[in-house]
Order: sequence, then C-alpha cells, then structure tokens
Amino acid sequence: MSILAWTYLIVGITFALYIGIAIWSRAGSTKEFYVAGGGVSPLANGMATAADWMSAASFISMAGLISFMGYDGSVYLMGWTGGYVLLALLLAPYLRKFGKFTVPDFVGDRYYSRTARLVAVICAIFISFTYVAGQMRGVGIVFSRFLEVQIETGVIIGMIIVLFYAVLGGMKGITYTQVAQYCVLIFAYMVPAVFISIMLTGNPIPQLGLGGDVADGTPLLAKLDGMLTELGFAEYTDGTKSTIDVFFITAALMVGTAGLPHVIVRFFTVPKVKDARKSAGYALVFIAILYTTAPAIGAFGRYNMINNISNRPISEMPQWVQNWQKTKLIGIEDKNGDGRIQYVKDPAINELTIDKDIMVLANPEIANLPNWVIALVAAGGLAAALSTAAGLLLVISTAISHDLLKNSFMPDISEKNELIAARIAATLAVVVAGYFGIYPPGFVAEVVAFAFGLAAASFFPVIIMGIFSTRMNKQGAIWGMVVGLAFTVAYISYFKFINPEANLPENWWFGISPEGIGTLGMVLNFVVSSIISRMTPPPPAHIQDLVEDIRVPRGAGTAAVHH
Repeated sequence: MSILAWTYLIVGITFALYIGIAIWSRAGSTKEFYVAGGGVSPLANGMATAADWMSAASFISMAGLISFMGYDGSVYLMGWTGGYVLLALLLAPYLRKFGKFTVPDFVGDRYYSRTARLVAVICAIFISFTYVAGQMRGVGIVFSRFLEVQIETGVIIGMIIVLFYAVLGGMKGITYTQVAQYCVLIFAYMVPAVFISIMLTGNPIPQLGLGGDVADGTPLLAKLDGMLTELGFAEYTDGTKSTIDVFFITAALMVGTAGLPHVIVRFFTVPKVKDARKSAGYALVFIAILYTTAPAIGAFGRYNMINNISNRPISEMPQWVQNWQKTKLIGIEDKNGDGRIQYVKDPAINELTIDKDIMVLANPEIANLPNWVIALVAAGGLAAALSTAAGLLLVISTAISHDLLKNSFMPDISEKNELIAARIAATLAVVVAGYFGIYPPGFVAEVVAFAFGLAAASFFPVIIMGIFSTRMNKQGAIWGMVVGLAFTVAYISYFKFINPEANLPENWWFGISPEGIGTLGMVLNFVVSSIISRMTPPPPAHIQDLVEDIRVPRGAGTAAVHH
C-alpha cells in the first residue's frame, strides 16, 4: 500500500476513535464541561496531562530544533521537563486545594478584585492563542505532506476535528480523547526511533543508541560532529549560545510551563488532592519517555539526511525530498549549475533549505522505513497537535464564559446558557486559531516558546505569591501582571516583528534573546508586585486566613473564601 493509502487508513481510524470517544463522553453540565465532573482516575489523568502538555512543539518541532541546533537545543528539554516538575510539586496541589476551575478564577478570588480577574483573563486568552497558533500550524504541516493538500486546507480540516470534540465534550470529552491520543502519539514516536536506532547502531533503545557506534566503529556523535564541521556548521555537541541566554531561556520555559492555564486545569479533574499529586507523577513518567528519546531522533535524522543528499545529483534525489518539495518546506536551488546539491552553512553557496519542523515527520522516509510507519508518525503528529489545541481552546472558552460572563458581567446567567456561551466561545476561538495557523508568526516551537515567556512574565509570580505570601494584595498583583506582560510583549515584538534585522546577540539586553526575555519579565513582575503590595494596604483578614488555609494539606476545594 502507498503512503497516502496507509495515512488515510491510520489517520481515519484514529480520528474515528477520537470522535467516538467525544460522543460517548459528551458534557451534560458545566462541571463536566470545565473539569470532567472531577472524577477522572490519576492514571488516566496522567496520560491526558502528558498528551495535553506534549504539543506539536514537543512531537514535531523539538527533535527538529535539536537536529539543527545540536547542543543548544537542550534548553527546550531542560526547560519543559523542569517546568513540569515545578508545576506538579509547587503549584498543582495548592490550586487543587483552592477548588477553582481556572487561573483567572483563582486570581479573582485570591486578590478579591474584578480588575485582577480581567487582567488574568486577558493574559490567559493571549497566551492560549499564541500557543494554539503553533498547534494549528503543526496540523497543517502534517496534512499538507501526508494527505497531499495545501497547508491552509490542512489547518481547516484540523479546525473542524478539534471543534467537534472540544465543543461537544468539553473537558470530559477532551480528557478521554487525550488518553487515546497519548497512546497514539507515544507509539508513533517510539516505533521509528527504535527501528532507526537498530539500523544505525544495532541498539534497540534509542537513548543508548545515541551514545553508540555506527557501522565503522566510530561513535555516532563523533561521526556527526565530523560531518557537520566539514560542511562548515558548528559541531553538533558544541553550543553557540551564551550561558546567560541558555539560563534565561530554560528558566522562561520552566516557569512558563508552571503558569500555563491549560495544564493547571487538568489537576481539577481528579477527585482528591492526593490524586492530583499522583497524576502529576504518572504524567512525568509518560512525558519522560518522549523527552529522553527526542535527542536521539534529532541526531539520527541529521546524520541520515546528510548521508542521503549531500553532494548528490539533483536528478537522483530520493523520493522523500521530492515529496516534501511539494509542500514548499524543502527548497533546492542549483546556484552553481553543476546539477549536484551543495548542503553547507555558507548561505551564498548552500543550495538546500529545510524547514526545521519536518525533521520528525520526514525521519522514517529518510531512513527508508515501511510506509505504515511513515503514516503512523503522521497520525502521532496530529494526535499531539490536536490534544493540546483542544486543551487550549477549552481554556479560552472557559475564560470567556466562566470568568468574564459568569463571574464578571452576568452573575445570574443560568448553567444552560453558560454552557452555550462556552461552546460559542470555543467555536470563535477555533476560527481565530486557524487564521494564525495559516499565517503563523514564526515556526512552531518558536511561537510556543513565546507563549511560555508570556506565561512566565504574567501568571507565575501572581500564582506563587498568591499561595505563599499573605502580604500580596490586589494592587500588587494587577500592576505586576501588567508590567511583566507589557515588557515581555514589547521586547519580543521589537526584535521579532518591528525590527527583525536588529535581532542579534550584540543588540539584546544583557545578551538575552527574545525567547528568554520572559524570565526578566517575571523578575520585573515580582519586584513591582512586591513594592506596590508594601506601599498599599494589606489584604483583608479573611484573605490572609485563606492563604494560610491553602497550605494545610486537607481535602480538595476546602479552602474557600470566608466572608
């Protein structure tokens, strides 16, 4: 069977499964729509959290980034994994104890202020849209290559699928769909990794294969270093980023993860606080399987790609290059007219351009694996993108229906109308997300890195201080969020959109890149909120009692505002 036939078969089966689950578990109440009724088992919630958290950036882009950045790509591994640990241990149990559906809900009640809630809603929507744009782009790339449609058409198909189960099932439908999606994405990620590891190093465990030897007895990484330096690239195992930038990007990704609204809400879907901790532990194990494999996939992919195409006649290009050329994600230009491909670092001589986002998807084709494996990876990429997109769309719809309408402007709205509002908001969110998927502001992982920086600069200090400081008041929270977010948006916008020519290390503040500036935004947020909290009256006594109460490990939702 052809790749196209296999893709239709495997993607069709997985989509039918997702839609079937959504219909079976559709939400009948706002509690089911927002937090799946609070009755999900820790193991299932751990799988769903892992699928929610491992987005198209983790599945499609991260190994591609590592493939081209080498050692520098490790910031994504350290930041995203470390961030999950921070979230699971430092934030999730306390937020679960507080018993609120959303981060704006927590912010609004903890800081006894409608303004604080509104600022948090704006932050949540802004971060979620930035993040979901990357997911829809990932969906478009997969569809454009494997179903042989335009990227724009692929994004629209993805929008329709997500819309169906996010709007119908809410968090309940999304949770059980994500369990299935985790199984699909991890199987799709590991099968080619195991095959390629055996082919290159004879070791079936990719993590060990990365440190193994190729056929001639040379260590794989040493061989790859030699190949890249010959072509003028930096050594694969050598970093080019400054230590301060590595630190700031890693920190921004870490604390950004801990402030991501769509991950935090997952801890409300289990019955007890103890279950929230357990599901966080399970999720970490499920996430580690993919994250420890990504460096191996990145190295295998770059090694095979260089062997496959460098200095080869254009007339004898392998089939996978021709397939990806149709999507315009690979470009070939014979600059010197010798009919062969020069793949080198010098842009004046280089004749091959490759989009980083295709490396994981093209890996099985480059390694000449069977067609069903290639189709399986396509299904895995879609599972990763759709699972996260659904979680983010739920955050956007919840922020609008629950935090804006129910808790700010229409407190008397009935549950039925609130559910209708949530579904309308999710529909509008899908349309906007699709637009950003078709006209993306950067490649997938870069867009997602910005979302993490924005979350770090806005949410993280407010949540941490809200849990651990009785002195933090509403004025401090509001000004901290506004200053942190405004500074980070301004810095990213200047270097990425207003004056991209100036986006060079010598022009950055303290040598910090736009990807890492969220950490400085977070520090500003902490400083501003602390100073203003000291200069203004302390929170009311019942709020200070509430903060003390959150940190006592009793049942979920027992910390309630005492008026």
